[in-house]
Amino acid sequence: MFLLPFTPLAAYIAVYVGAAVLPAIILMRYIYNQDSIEKEPGYLLKKLFVGGIWAALASILLETIGTTLLNAWIPDADSPAYKIVLAFLVVAVAEEGTKYFFLRRRSWNDPNFDFRFDGIVYAVFVSLGFAAFENISYVFSYGLGVSIPRAFLSIPGHMGFAVVMGVFYGQAKQLENRGKRGLSALYRRIGYLFAVFLHGFYDACAMLETETSTIVFIVFVIVMYIVVFRLIKKSAKHDEPTY
Repeated sequence: MFLLPFTPLAAYIAVYVGAAVLPAIILMRYIYNQDSIEKEPGYLLKKLFVGGIWAALASILLETIGTTLLNAWIPDADSPAYKIVLAFLVVAVAEEGTKYFFLRRRSWNDPNFDFRFDGIVYAVFVSLGFAAFENISYVFSYGLGVSIPRAFLSIPGHMGFAVVMGVFYGQAKQLENRGKRGLSALYRRIGYLFAVFLHGFYDACAMLETETSTIVFIVFVIVMYIVVFRLIKKSAKHDEPTY
């Protein structure tokens, strides 16, 4: 068997990647275990996770374009208006949009999408693939110190946005299978817009960096986590077939 030499560089990379990815793995395992009726196949979950990585790469391009346009519109990057527009209309729209694109592309027509809770599982795996890739870049750029706050804030935040999108996504699949295509499309859009709002509000509070915005941010995160985990439990308990 060929083994890579365990060098100080290899150890350094392993520690950094492990610290960046472990929170996402824990949360994916948690969501996977909540799916008590019918577990999703590994190949599909891997495909969705990799889709999240592609979504992260695509969002970099979209956010670069969006930031360039925003700079021309609002030159003062330190102004509250700039930060709010950046959070909602650039970052949240791009990141949740790319996640939704790969979520829809890789799961909507898959025959395994046969229960409403599957929508939550799929959305979370895409979102945590995104978050894991993003976290790796942050840890290598700013050091291991950022891995701790991001493990409790950024990565669970991405999961929270995904759970909300996934609830509507699963309901949309059920509606389409029952012949209500127009209502199905509406539910998908609502799920995306809810995720954009939550993501934008989260980022805006973090970017503004005022005493008030920090307090609002802390309260928002606590409330969102409580609501999201209750939503997961309730959705799993009352899961239904999509057919």
